[in-house]
Amino acid sequence: MSEQIIKTEFSDIMQKSYIDYAMSVICQRALPDVRDGLKPVQRRVLYAMQELGLSADKPHRKSARIVGDTMGKYHPHGDSSIYEALVVMEQDFKKGMPLVDGHGNFGSIEGDGAAAMRYTEAKLQKFTQEVYLADMDKNVVDFQSNFDETEKEPVVLPVRIPNLLINGAEGIAVGMTTSIPPHNLSEVVDGVKAYMDNPDITTEELMEYVKGPDFPTGGIVVNQKELKNIYETGSGKMKLRGKVHFEKAKKRSERDKLVITEIPYTMIGANISKFIADVVGLIENKTTSDIVDVSNESSKEGIRIVLELRRNADVERLENLLYKKTRLEDTFGVNMLAIANGRPELLSLKDIISYHTRFHYEVLTRKYETLLKKELEQKEIKEGLIKASDMIDLIIEILRGSKSLKDAKSCLIHGETDNITFKTQKSKKEASKLCFTEKQASAILEMRLYKLIGLEIEALMKEHETTLANIAKYEDILNNYDSMAQVIIDDLDALKKEYAVKRKTKIENAEEAVFEENKVQEQEVVLLMDRFGYAKTVDGSVYERNREAADKENKYILRCMNTGKLCLFTSDGKMHQIKVMDLPYGKFRDKGFPIDNVSNFDSTKEEIVYLCDDRELFFSKFLFVTKQGMIKKVAGSEFQVTKRTIAATKLQDEDALVSIRPIRDAQDVVLMTENGFVLRFPAEEVSEKKKGAVGVRGMKLQKNDSVEEVYLFEEGTESKVIFHEKEVTLNRLKRAKRDGTGTRMRK
Repeated sequence: MSEQIIKTEFSDIMQKSYIDYAMSVICQRALPDVRDGLKPVQRRVLYAMQELGLSADKPHRKSARIVGDTMGKYHPHGDSSIYEALVVMEQDFKKGMPLVDGHGNFGSIEGDGAAAMRYTEAKLQKFTQEVYLADMDKNVVDFQSNFDETEKEPVVLPVRIPNLLINGAEGIAVGMTTSIPPHNLSEVVDGVKAYMDNPDITTEELMEYVKGPDFPTGGIVVNQKELKNIYETGSGKMKLRGKVHFEKAKKRSERDKLVITEIPYTMIGANISKFIADVVGLIENKTTSDIVDVSNESSKEGIRIVLELRRNADVERLENLLYKKTRLEDTFGVNMLAIANGRPELLSLKDIISYHTRFHYEVLTRKYETLLKKELEQKEIKEGLIKASDMIDLIIEILRGSKSLKDAKSCLIHGETDNITFKTQKSKKEASKLCFTEKQASAILEMRLYKLIGLEIEALMKEHETTLANIAKYEDILNNYDSMAQVIIDDLDALKKEYAVKRKTKIENAEEAVFEENKVQEQEVVLLMDRFGYAKTVDGSVYERNREAADKENKYILRCMNTGKLCLFTSDGKMHQIKVMDLPYGKFRDKGFPIDNVSNFDSTKEEIVYLCDDRELFFSKFLFVTKQGMIKKVAGSEFQVTKRTIAATKLQDEDALVSIRPIRDAQDVVLMTENGFVLRFPAEEVSEKKKGAVGVRGMKLQKNDSVEEVYLFEEGTESKVIFHEKEVTLNRLKRAKRDGTGTRMRK
């Protein structure tokens, strides 16, 4: 068969492929369905658990078994993503209503990860069984083939409450994200009932029932006035605060305490330790002196972070400081995006309730249609059995006179008597009039003799009456909107009664936290940095008293302003800026901080070439010299930037900065190489360039040679240096031109 080559535009193929991929991620992985509020992986995990029989009244089963079944039957992705979904559905500090009952280590609110799935066990919560997975056998939702068409899985679960609101959702898709906060079950139920009572209800009226988010971690939402706009548009920012209270010391030996008992939802996990580190930073940076100690006393009973205070501490000012400078006040970005009618849609509060209510109607309609169908079948069968019990003697005669089951069945359905032996013609004539249905005939033939007992016949009659009553009830529900609505309302009321919990998150309009930092008195200090990179600042008088020891012990000593910045130039061509205030100020014998801790400088990869105060940038030009002999002058104003780290120069491959020096045109430059070559030339021959330039060649280097030392001096001044263990007088060197080879020094 000859090959058929189809020519097509590459961009068209890429566009189609990317759109297919994006829609797959959006609809099949990252975003929840508005109907059941679940992502596909969550839905598949819950369904797999039901198929495994892991109901609330059964023992727990290994999580690895659940993950294996989910992955092998329904979700052909990595086991870690499936297990993570299982873990999150168990964590009561992330979900408003946990869906999985876990046994073992499923992680903690402080960011500890769950144990491996081979160690943990899980089963369904009773709530999940009754609200998410009930009536699956009544054809209430559609099923679809799994990835390899060997199993069937539900397209959506028949969830009876708006799970999208109750448990919220978070997900990152392609070009879009969803972030929906959890809400209180009781309030959401009341909101659904209000919507059913008045479909034209406004968002403002709905919010009389659904007050706002209800985070499992509690806390306070402080921008209540903005919630209406958030719930109308489906997006916005909620301001969250932790709950703080003051504990007065009971004994003289104790200290007053500021205790955090509830945290913002966004602080869950590693951000708790980050918060404590931030508080420690505020203490060390002298931003506050009111905090003596901070400790995390959280336990299974709840969050308890304790700040011990100095006597007569300004508590209100301290609270405002924590709100301003730490994550004790944080922002929760709301973006209520979900899959509705097969496509992603930004939904309002009313939209979510509307979509789910419509879905609830569809589920109940299918449920009662299935139940009605079964009751009609039972009605047909019971009427046949009642009729047969009235002529049981004839039925027995037919059965005794039949040669086969087929002959007996034909007689019961069609009145065919040719192949049946009767005792009398009268019986034959009565048998010919029989016209039972197929189902009735089968039921009669399968009926046991004890069913002919009088009490059994009475029970059959009562069952028939119950069946007729059920049929009337189901037909009324299916044909009458008000009846269906009442079923939903009764259902919601029952769920609210059994599973409602008190609201945890407080909602209010709080004033903006205001914190004015104490103005630092500007003064000159002395920076001391040892050869290990530990830095501190001390008062000038302290340095002068300990000058000899300071000069001996420290590699860098620099006078600077405490309100200024340090500019740290490194061998790989970067400049790091450090606020002097970020360095500890104190006693001469204090150890100081590693410079790495307060800047982007990495002492394992970079070397300091030059260190200066930012005041020097206003007045100086700097000479840059590299190992390969490239040289340039750069104005200090080039480095007056706000960024913490910038590229200070451009370097060629395998090149590095050797020296940076403040320079004046009246000076001479001396370059010395590893192989002993020396070149002296006037500084005015060096071109002034921008910081992003490579520069010009300062010296022609021999093979395998590189610049080792750079010196500057003015004509008329005697400057002596030691180079390669030999004393060199710089002003006696022969003056030459830039870009020369220089002269080799005698050994």
